[in-house]
Amino acid sequence: MITFIDTNECKRENLDGGRGDAAEVVSGALCGAEEIKAHLRWLDEGNAFEAAPIPDAHQLIYVMEGEGVVSLEGKDYDVGPGAGLYLGPGEGASLQGAGALKAFHLIGQPK
Repeated sequence: MITFIDTNECKRENLDGGRGDAAEVVSGALCGAEEIKAHLRWLDEGNAFEAAPIPDAHQLIYVMEGEGVVSLEGKDYDVGPGAGLYLGPGEGASLQGAGALKAFHLIGQPK
């Protein structure tokens, strides 16, 4: 089944604690996807998003707009539009905005 998702219509929520804004764009409730979830994330300068390690999941973070810093295994990497980061099961990373940043975060968690 093909489902069209207008991400401009997805509810954007402000997350407390300097974590920026997020909108769920793929989930079981939105389109029947049971094994994946996806969010758009917006970070302003100083906001940070933590992709926590999930033992049995694969994660992809893709920077769509803006600049930021990814912290991975104790090292920092400057990132910009087109930068992607794959995290295997049990791996985590953080993304900090260096100005206005928009990223796509996909989590695949097979049952």
